[in-house]
Amino acid sequence: MTTVKSNALHTAEHFISRSARLLDRHRFAHLFTGGPAEPVRTVLEAYRNVDGGYGNGLYPDLRGHGSQPLAVKYALRYHDELGPITEELARTTTTYLTAVGHPNGGVPPVTPAALHTEASPHWRTLAADHPAGALRPTAAIVALLHKHHTPSSWRDRATAFCWTRIDALHWTDPDEAQAVCAFLEHAPDRDRAETALARLTPMIRAVIETDPERPGTVRRPLDLAPHPRSLARRLFSDDEIQGNLDLLEAAQRPDGGWDTVREHWTATATEEWRGMTTIRRLLTLQAYGRLTTGAPDRNPGP
Repeated sequence: MTTVKSNALHTAEHFISRSARLLDRHRFAHLFTGGPAEPVRTVLEAYRNVDGGYGNGLYPDLRGHGSQPLAVKYALRYHDELGPITEELARTTTTYLTAVGHPNGGVPPVTPAALHTEASPHWRTLAADHPAGALRPTAAIVALLHKHHTPSSWRDRATAFCWTRIDALHWTDPDEAQAVCAFLEHAPDRDRAETALARLTPMIRAVIETDPERPGTVRRPLDLAPHPRSLARRLFSDDEIQGNLDLLEAAQRPDGGWDTVREHWTATATEEWRGMTTIRRLLTLQAYGRLTTGAPDRNPGP
């Protein structure tokens, strides 16, 4: 196993300072240089709406003011980095999720409101189709609520929805697989989760690029298992993990950041995604012992 060059974090810090949004600058400081958590919470509040959801470009491909379920997922992920998700935060966000939820118990990634705001073509197309509840992002949101033991009636209905969908899965895609793995990691019914993971393993591996000799903008093992304690870690061999860690180290760009796997829609969104991606890559390298920062080891959220 190799060790990340000593200047990797320093170079990444320059990239974050030069190119990332204020939220990610504060996240970087908190996660890697001992900075306080409060500035992150303060900036996150600027993305929050009176309905309890999050919008205002928190999810870079959805630029509108209104709340969107995908933005809620990212907001809860960032709160997870800071410590416990409070019952008050869970209550207000699930109030919003209840309001936009589908009768099937889940929430869609985006609501039709995305049609009337600036959004990437992909999400505008989906919003036009009157989307129903989906495992992405429902499963990832439910995972974080279970992780922090924050009960709600929405969480319980969404949990039942996730199990129904997972039990019926006969194929998946990389983003959905990532959400499913997060749900199975934190679902309270551990026997059921283990059984489901065993059944889904071949299906998930079929949509993840495990070979580090085949680079490209695809989902890889470390996207599903960003920490060695991640439940999805067992889906991949030691050689696959180590080879992809080598690839991840080598993928740091000369400017200090990592590229995003998402489509390039606008230059602003691409730079924001790169800032977010760079922090996630650093967290993964730290978790697997490839990066020494002196900061506490954290398991990146779903």
